[in-house]
Amino acid sequence: MDMTRRCFAEALGTAWLVLGGCGSAVIAAKFIDTPGVNLGIGFVGVAFAFGLTVLTMAYAIGHVSGCHLNPAVTLGLVAGGRFKPADAVPYIIAQVVGALIGAAVLYAIASGQDGFSASAGGFATNGYAERSPGKYSMPSCFLAEAVFTFMFVIIIHGATDARAPKGFAPIAIGLGLTLIVLVGIPVTNLSVNPARSTGPAVFAGAAALEQLWLFWAAPILGAVLAGLTYRFVLEAPKA
Repeated sequence: MDMTRRCFAEALGTAWLVLGGCGSAVIAAKFIDTPGVNLGIGFVGVAFAFGLTVLTMAYAIGHVSGCHLNPAVTLGLVAGGRFKPADAVPYIIAQVVGALIGAAVLYAIASGQDGFSASAGGFATNGYAERSPGKYSMPSCFLAEAVFTFMFVIIIHGATDARAPKGFAPIAIGLGLTLIVLVGIPVTNLSVNPARSTGPAVFAGAAALEQLWLFWAAPILGAVLAGLTYRFVLEAPKA
């Protein structure tokens, strides 16, 4: 598949991840003010929403672009010898553009509610210290993002290994993301994806943008370490 179509697929898939995953947090996680009725999906629902976006897109576009949807995953696959370094930059650009489009659509939908404010409500952005949902310190948040990304990229490498059962990789990867989001929401709102962090931050304003560096640096560090670990420790030795 030519690069233009692959990048379009990455942008489309990343837009869906932001719209579906972040949208579940912005729109559906809140309790609706209906007496005696709780319509909010909560942390568990948000975690499953993120996992389902990846699972569905893996089946929809995995055969087109590989369905990275994440700059950290792309760089982790480069480190693991699974992806050409020269192709990483156009993929990352496409992923960020897709995240911005997804966030823009989500903003347009959410703005239809009276009193909506992306900056005041957080708009599903990631944060540390005072912007952490559980007020976790910056070092704790950095460690969480790096470690959870490391494990996510290990899952991706293992599930797509030639020795792994065929056809089940999207399920393992989607459930892997669900698991780490379940654990990580109270810490940082969990990113493990620089593009996913960038899209909502642009609409949430200065406070989110000031902390965005961590949600690029920590996931990329964890992903690259995971790629190297799988490549040199867990990959089958070449004959």
